[in-house]
Amino acid sequence: MTPGAMVRRLRSRLAGRSFDVVTIGYPGLVRRGKILREPYHLANGWVAFDFRKALGHPVRIMNDAAMQALGSYEGGRMLFLGLGTGLGSAMIVDGRLLPMELAHLPYKKGGTYEEFVGEAALRRMGKKKWRKEVAKVVEQLSEALQPEYVVIGGGNLRKLDRLPASARPGDNDNAYLGGVRAWDGDPLHAGPTPSLGRAVAHGRSGRAGRA
Repeated sequence: MTPGAMVRRLRSRLAGRSFDVVTIGYPGLVRRGKILREPYHLANGWVAFDFRKALGHPVRIMNDAAMQALGSYEGGRMLFLGLGTGLGSAMIVDGRLLPMELAHLPYKKGGTYEEFVGEAALRRMGKKKWRKEVAKVVEQLSEALQPEYVVIGGGNLRKLDRLPASARPGDNDNAYLGGVRAWDGDPLHAGPTPSLGRAVAHGRSGRAGRA
């Protein structure tokens, strides 16, 4: 998918609907709301694309795993891991969102974390071995980063027969809530803020609209 194709499909779905701002969850490196690197699993053209001009509204861009993490956060020190095509990752520490790029760090046998727990690894190894690798990766990253709890999300969450110790299931729908929280204060650029605290306290009473 190119960014232009994404915008065209989005605009067709939004025909006749009103909105004020847009949050985009991007599967790649984002820093201070700017895409810094083309995605691993999509077409090129994202870095220089002008989403504000294309959509005609203010746009906030964040890593897609960070957006789901923000919607999953319940306080304290949380590590989010998203099991999908690749491996998404983010931490939130006392209200401060820290997008991470753990997927492409060396893991073992000359391979990266993503090469052992991503979609390709699941197809290559089968569910039984893949599940063992997921448990090892969660244990290793938890030991290194010391979260109070781990949230596992992504489309392949459902392929786990049980969750590793200290982990709880996420929900892809939490990305919608994360998209709303991204505009409540400034969790991407600042430390803990009262507005983010209010979102954590009250955000679970309802879901953000899927538009």
